Amino acid sequence: MKKSLVKLVLSVLALTLFIPAGAANVAAQDDEGFTFGYTSMTQNNPFFITIEETIREEVEANGDTLITTDPAMNVSLQINQIEDMITKGIDAIYLNPVDWEGIRPALEMLDDAGIPIINYDTEVADMEFVTSYVGSDNYNAGFVVGEDLLTKLPDGGTVIVLDSPQMNSIRARVEGFLDAIEGSNIEVIAQQDAQGDLQTAMSVTEDLLIANPDVDAIFGGNDPTALGALAAALAQGFTPEDGPMIYGVDGSPDLKQELASGSTLIEGTGAQSPINIAKTSVEVAYQILNGEDFEENVPVETFLISADNIADFDAEGWQ
Repeated sequence: MKKSLVKLVLSVLALTLFIPAGAANVAAQDDEGFTFGYTSMTQNNPFFITIEETIREEVEANGDTLITTDPAMNVSLQINQIEDMITKGIDAIYLNPVDWEGIRPALEMLDDAGIPIINYDTEVADMEFVTSYVGSDNYNAGFVVGEDLLTKLPDGGTVIVLDSPQMNSIRARVEGFLDAIEGSNIEVIAQQDAQGDLQTAMSVTEDLLIANPDVDAIFGGNDPTALGALAAALAQGFTPEDGPMIYGVDGSPDLKQELASGSTLIEGTGAQSPINIAKTSVEVAYQILNGEDFEENVPVETFLISADNIADFDAEGWQ
């Protein structure tokens, strides 16, 4: 929907307001353009930084506006920030939930306001509110990691799983991983919430490695979790020769550089493409706003990056 004069005035006035806790970058808008909202579970993650930057580049290239907020893993704050964006007159929102169930009040507000929701990367629980979902095949991202671990531990072994139950994307990855190793002699000896966060994963892994120093592998639900596990293992003196194999999911530059180093505890990552997620989300959003046909569910390919194929990828950037 194009802006009415009232919405334009509200949006101009909104430029002087502060969006709480980590909100960023309200660009200037013209009197004919669309205004999009953007929210992720946290902007303290290179994956979401890349998605935001790519969406902003695509949107602003069309002369339109992107309002970005950062709830910093606080679902109540995310709901408040979305309510604030609604008052600013956004035409559509790119939404990644802090809590896939707890975000429902914001979904209801957006629905009442008639604002299309492009839900990306992590599905909300109440998908009936979502106009279109764009995201990686998260189940497959975990599954390909489990398949690789089976080849590395053909006679069986032990693994620690660092999950994040409040994040539906990580839930799906863990499900895929566990399904891949089901029926094998690989035993999950611990499964604990690391909140998808490097610092939390480091703390959790420190305790788990003290209790399980002979564990063969660690699966982290995303790359920050895997890198936190790596930091904990290195701090306890583990080496690639005697330490656990560590896997993540994302295909982030930081983790790919570890793989490219040739000597690391990192074994692989179920890779996804934040750039493709972002570009596809923008394409779908414009199709919706322009009254064109669009897909309600758009999967984005995932695949394994390991030491065996890291040379095929740019270790300095996202794929």
